[in-house]
Amino acid sequence: MAQSMSPVTAQEFLPVELVFNPNWWYHTAGISFDEPFYFDAITRIQNDITMRRTLSERFGDIGLGEADPQPRPVVGSMHVAGGFVIPALLGAEIMFKKDEAPQPLPVDLAEDQLDAFEKPDFRALWPLTDIIASMDALQAEYGYLVGDLNTDGLLNAAYHLYGQNLFLDFYEAPERVRRLLEIIGELIVDVAEYVRARTGSCSISVNRMAEHVDPRLFLHANCSVQMISPASYRHMQLPVEQQMTARIQPFGIHHCGGNVHKIASAYAETNAAYYEIGWGSDPAASRAALPDAFFNLRLSPIRMLQNTPDEIAADTDKLLQAAGPLEQAGVCCINMDYGTPDDNIFAMVNVVQRYRSYGA
Repeated sequence: MAQSMSPVTAQEFLPVELVFNPNWWYHTAGISFDEPFYFDAITRIQNDITMRRTLSERFGDIGLGEADPQPRPVVGSMHVAGGFVIPALLGAEIMFKKDEAPQPLPVDLAEDQLDAFEKPDFRALWPLTDIIASMDALQAEYGYLVGDLNTDGLLNAAYHLYGQNLFLDFYEAPERVRRLLEIIGELIVDVAEYVRARTGSCSISVNRMAEHVDPRLFLHANCSVQMISPASYRHMQLPVEQQMTARIQPFGIHHCGGNVHKIASAYAETNAAYYEIGWGSDPAASRAALPDAFFNLRLSPIRMLQNTPDEIAADTDKLLQAAGPLEQAGVCCINMDYGTPDDNIFAMVNVVQRYRSYGA
């Protein structure tokens, strides 16, 4: 059983985080998300400066960005989400595009290949060979490092190796699936611990809220958990996550699906200190099952793109009314597309500021 953890608390009351999709950055600031964005240190540092300046120029009034950003030795961008490192280490080819997040291509290993699969040495394989070499050079030049790598999640990564048979084998070959999940879980923690030891963080690139709560916070990406039943989660994945929590803390769960409330009682058995409450989930029911954890309340980027400021304000108000205690809550909207009205973002932040005044 995973060891118990103390609750984590944000460094400020009701922190807010906003993350824009690569297509927003491409069309707004001319940033291209091809391989140099991730692997060329000079490009990475210059894009980091551009991103911080762009956010200040556009949203400085609500505290985003920096008016005069200086170069810093950034290992991985802290302004976009999306993980490719773990799938790449597992053998997936990665497709890069100028205006999209990196996309791992399916591997679809045969049964005998899955049975023979062993945990790779991340230090000896691309992309970590290139990234570590870049880290070493930046460390020598600056004396420190910032930023981290998105280390993905168990089911997300397993699906790239397995394909749709992954979910069939939950029932037909559960031991094969469990073994693979355990290998992936060990690899994820190996990489996260290595990065955190060098930069001080490991999951800001999963969700920037980590920086507001505890930069050392590890976030496990459970995007695909919404595709399985709570019973399947409890039987197949929960024991592996408990193994992970015993190795790396503080531990948090990124859940962008709309069903956190259905799985919250099982999540409670991870003893995680932080949960993301995907849009469409019931915050009150989730809070009843997870009373002491930090809740990162996620607004819908689709609604942020398509709806009115009044509707976005109502969405934000609804979440905050249901998620107390608000000392253990924050609000975010992640992967907003190009064309998202600035007024919708301001409407969201204005509601949060109103609640902050209540808590003052």
